[in-house]
Amino acid sequence: MGGKATTDYNELRGELCAGSHKALKALYDGLGSQLYQFSFSIVHQREVAQEVVQDVFIQVWNNRHKLTPDGNFRLYLFVATRNTSISHLRKNNRHRSFSLDEIKLPFLKIDMDAEDRLVNNDLLHRVNLAINNLPQQCRLIFKMVKQDGFKYREVAELLELTPKTVENQVGIALKKLHAAFPPASSEQSPSHPLPQSKTL
Repeated sequence: MGGKATTDYNELRGELCAGSHKALKALYDGLGSQLYQFSFSIVHQREVAQEVVQDVFIQVWNNRHKLTPDGNFRLYLFVATRNTSISHLRKNNRHRSFSLDEIKLPFLKIDMDAEDRLVNNDLLHRVNLAINNLPQQCRLIFKMVKQDGFKYREVAELLELTPKTVENQVGIALKKLHAAFPPASSEQSPSHPLPQSKTL
């Protein structure tokens, strides 16, 4: 089973600054779906979330010469998506401010390689149900750390929380997920245990 290739978004930023349409497409292909899900969790409307993501990429392209070479470019795009989503809500007088309590996530799914899925399909289904039974804020933070690969401090910056709050929420999520699965003998234990807590 081969591993998935990792996209270097900071490298794509350099190509984008040089005017590469190919780099813009690679960014959209790599992050468009994640940014859409994040925007949808804020605006709660599919069409609006699609419009937000389009606006973000248009803004990035139009302002490509102003992009700085430093920092996490993927985080930059998520922050831009957050700000554009909230601006849309304010422009339409739906909200004066935004709270994490208003987060609304679609059903989240983790996946396995095809070979593992054949053996662990029932386990995968149970894990997905357990994840989606988490409180919204806890589920969002868990998704961003465990599925999107953000560090605690990056999630804290994006959601305007403290890194300690993010760490605590991940810990709560892991405890709830482990509690959803009764202890099993070594012969019955799954070959893919639940993920452990991520360091800063």
